[in-house]
Amino acid sequence: MTLNHSPETQTKLIARVPTITGRDLPEWFQTIDNGPSFLRCDERANWLADEHGLTHGYAVAIVLEHERRRRGRQF
Repeated sequence: MTLNHSPETQTKLIARVPTITGRDLPEWFQTIDNGPSFLRCDERANWLADEHGLTHGYAVAIVLEHERRRRGRQF
């Protein structure tokens, strides 16, 4: 299983998250922050997909965006 999307695919998936899932990204980020303390991104993506009925592609995109923004906050 890979957690790599092309930058274009990632951008398109993230733009569609609110429409497809009915929830905005900050809500998904809060869900991740309040969820189980998985160390690996793939574990978080699998949990999101399983627990919240997301397709794997959207779950991965949300987790990767969460990580990208979290790293940005640490600088």
